[in-house]
Amino acid sequence: MEAGSTSPVAEKASFAESLDYVTVLIGEQLLGLPIGRVHDVFITNRITPVPLAPKEIIGLINLRGRVVTAICLRKRLGQPALQKSDSELVAVGIDDGGEAYALIVDSVGEVMRLDHSTLEAVPVHLDRGWAALAAGVHRLDDRLLVVLDVDAVLRINLPLAA
Repeated sequence: MEAGSTSPVAEKASFAESLDYVTVLIGEQLLGLPIGRVHDVFITNRITPVPLAPKEIIGLINLRGRVVTAICLRKRLGQPALQKSDSELVAVGIDDGGEAYALIVDSVGEVMRLDHSTLEAVPVHLDRGWAALAAGVHRLDDRLLVVLDVDAVLRINLPLAA
């Protein structure tokens, strides 16, 4: 083996100690979605509104013949909706229990591989609404990556019919 190269066993150990995230932006905040939960990333421009749906559910998308529930991550995090001049929306596809969801985000960044040892608990000073949807944080050189708990994000309280 050449000097400076790593063995396949060392690479596997390193991979087991790392966490991979698809990064997205909501405003200036960097968020991480565990890569194992992300099905795809796509652009959409046709969303069918759902009457009487919670404010976070902005409608339904027909994605390759499959009905997908579109959730505005901005609204889910308690942020004001972004007024876009064009009608194209960036979405991250998530499958959960056989149901398909699209998290509508401001933009999608890169895939980040971070060491498991850098994952920290949710800070006590983080907004309660955000903290309820977070699984932890990673301190990066210039910012904080908030790791989202996808199950919590998808858990939207639906009002009971009268």
